[in-house]
Amino acid sequence: MTSQTDLAALLCSRLCHDLLSPVGALANGLELLADEQDPEMRARCVELLEQSAKTSTDKLKFFRLAFGAAGGFGENVPVEEARDVINALASDAKRVEIQWAISENSLPKPAVKVMLNLSQIALDALVRGGTLDIGAEKRDGNIEIVARATGPKIAFDETIGHALQGDIAAVEITSRTAAAHMIALLAEEIGGGLQYAVTDDALVLGAVLPEPEGMIG
Repeated sequence: MTSQTDLAALLCSRLCHDLLSPVGALANGLELLADEQDPEMRARCVELLEQSAKTSTDKLKFFRLAFGAAGGFGENVPVEEARDVINALASDAKRVEIQWAISENSLPKPAVKVMLNLSQIALDALVRGGTLDIGAEKRDGNIEIVARATGPKIAFDETIGHALQGDIAAVEITSRTAAAHMIALLAEEIGGGLQYAVTDDALVLGAVLPEPEGMIG
């Protein structure tokens, strides 16, 4: 069974893996800029540096909110904050259109973490582009979340699905499945659950989480 320490280490490995490419591109770009004399090529180097810096910043903002304690110390996180980080990741990924269906202005931190991680998993599945629909609503004392990826090709590792459903016996927890494992544990701790369904051209990820008692209206 994966300990909390192991899980933290795997999540750190995932963060380092995702940041290695844009940070490496920054280093390479600076080296090229130092040696390049042609004005047009120098302008191109600066453009690549700006792009790599944006990608690095977008990923850090996502990880801070999806895995860390971002959003302050209150119970809720503004939906706009979550929307901004997902929109930024999608713009970095290219060829992905995002459609939002969330009427709430804010959601509890656990719900935001689940929504962000489901959205990231769905976004990763759109290897040839497509559409990512993200929705969340409060109903009957629960918060229902869905992330639906549709496109010409869906690339989804079933081990991530097993991790989402808490089927630890069927999957080894690695840096690839750590995020799914984390939100599965989070959902279980608060009495909720996750589910998924996948076809050749669609991946649907969902969660039902109980709304905190003090917030049910």
